[in-house]
Amino acid sequence: MLRVAIFILLMATFGFGAESVPVPTMNFNLSAPDTPKQLVSSLNVLVVLTLLVLAPAMVLSMTTFTRFVIVFGFLRQAMGTQQVPPTQILIMLAMILTFFVMEPIGTKAYEAGIKPYIAEEIGYEEAYAKTTLPLKNFMIRNTREKDLALFFRIRKMENPQSVADVPLSIVVPAFVISEIKTAFEIGFLIFLPFLVIDMVVASILMSMGMMMLPPVMISLPFKILVFVLIDGWSLLIGNLIATIK
Repeated sequence: MLRVAIFILLMATFGFGAESVPVPTMNFNLSAPDTPKQLVSSLNVLVVLTLLVLAPAMVLSMTTFTRFVIVFGFLRQAMGTQQVPPTQILIMLAMILTFFVMEPIGTKAYEAGIKPYIAEEIGYEEAYAKTTLPLKNFMIRNTREKDLALFFRIRKMENPQSVADVPLSIVVPAFVISEIKTAFEIGFLIFLPFLVIDMVVASILMSMGMMMLPPVMISLPFKILVFVLIDGWSLLIGNLIATIK
């Protein structure tokens, strides 16, 4: 049941390359099922609709959105600009960059699994495997081996022989914690230059006897100036995307 929902979600998310995809229609009736087959079909629809409500969380946990939004949050804190840029702007930028990074993978998944499935050239099982394989490969490339091993130990499963042997239930949580750790490492490197500016400004104010003046008020314009002079957004985004395998 979960595999059906994931496949439908991937079709909706990564099927943006389709030119003429037929839109399915649903007829919702509250009549009691006459046969067990009708009951199973009704339960399938209910489960799929429930999982589609969780679709944003599933998509965000299987893409680079987590890394982008955490790094941007660290940048704003390091600069000390409070709510500038606004949270909505940072989330929008993270989503745009996520789409930019994931678009080739989504296209590959669509061409390999969804397109032939819509054309009725392959069955569901084969379509599911071919559609999820590019996404699984991407997540595994950006996941640390010890994070994967952690969840294999928790499940008490044997080590996989290939990527196809790694279930999504293992890949997704391992990928998420790897992304968080990577984002924190990048955030630490972002903090260092701004911390140096704060320390220099604080030392100068103390030497001038201006201890009552908050150093943040003086260092903030200098941090913004330095960030603009080095073209910080271009430098940050370029190197951030370069860290993605």
